[in-house]
Amino acid sequence: MLLLFDIGNTNTHVGLANHRKVIRQTNLPTRDWQTGRAAKAVSTFVRSCAIDGIALCSVVPKITPLIAKFGSAKYKVRVLELTSDTATVGIDYPKPRTIGPDRLANSIAANQHYGAPVVVVDFGTAVTFDVVNKKGDYVGGIIAPGLNVMTDYLHEKTALLPNIKIRETSAVIGKNTEEAMLIGAVHGYRGLIRNLIAELKGKLKARRLPVIATGGYAELISAKIPEITKVDPLLTLEGLRLLWEAHASCSCCPGGEPPCALRDSDF
Repeated sequence: MLLLFDIGNTNTHVGLANHRKVIRQTNLPTRDWQTGRAAKAVSTFVRSCAIDGIALCSVVPKITPLIAKFGSAKYKVRVLELTSDTATVGIDYPKPRTIGPDRLANSIAANQHYGAPVVVVDFGTAVTFDVVNKKGDYVGGIIAPGLNVMTDYLHEKTALLPNIKIRETSAVIGKNTEEAMLIGAVHGYRGLIRNLIAELKGKLKARRLPVIATGGYAELISAKIPEITKVDPLLTLEGLRLLWEAHASCSCCPGGEPPCALRDSDF
């Protein structure tokens, strides 16, 4: 089995995969890696499964070595980190090392399973669009504030606006403050997503453009956006699984051991 970690600012998404697909996943608060609670939770999640390798991507550099050290010590396996140097998707971008590794993971999985060109919309702390062109190269994307970021900011910076829970609303004219905020968040975000997809489709000159949604609010926001082809909640973890499989099987990895895996000396 493979153990996968997608380390985000708010949550760490943990997955278990065989050599064909991700079979289950759980979410842990990323801050819990600093207290030891996350390590215990991962051990409970894995249970008695034999771990053959670990692949991770991280946008929280201070947490990365904690997880890498835990994985190496606990399971005695190599830890492969997704970076622009280890990515198994072409990159056409001025400064590849500035690309969020989770965005590369999404691009790897989308390119493999849905073909190119393809766009991924990831509804995380930020809403990101990642674009793979018709050559199969990652070429960049778009970043916008996430839904929670927007609503939390309104609550924190204004005296009378409440902290709301994002959910579906059929209203178009708000009859109270919460309803008005929900309309702005849900319907407004759908407008944002649809407009940006249209711009990307024109830029890519693509008659057919798969658009894959993932992340926390993907299902909610995608529900009334016909331009979104599929909601794939495991897309990032699947990208990590594909990364490991590609490195484990490549000719430059004797014995199936990726040369770019993190060693004990790296953390």
